[in-house]
Amino acid sequence: MIKNAFISFQEKKEESRGSVEFQVFSFTNKIRRLTSHLELHRKDYLSQRGLRTILGKRQRLLAYLSKKNRVRYKELINKLNIRELKTR
Repeated sequence: MIKNAFISFQEKKEESRGSVEFQVFSFTNKIRRLTSHLELHRKDYLSQRGLRTILGKRQRLLAYLSKKNRVRYKELINKLNIRELKTR
């Protein structure tokens, strides 16, 4: 299911792989893959560290997108089923 979503997203945005939406999408796929890996291997601390770094990168990109374009941010959050971060 994730792979099909990735292919459809890639077909639409093939020319803009550097866009914030594509980067957040790829980070989300990596996060989901690492999360399923860590469910099996609970003591894999290096993967836990990698997961935390990817989460931080995605969080910074989402914060940037929410400041620049709130509409695109909300669309991306809804498309990827990520809960919205609370802003101050």
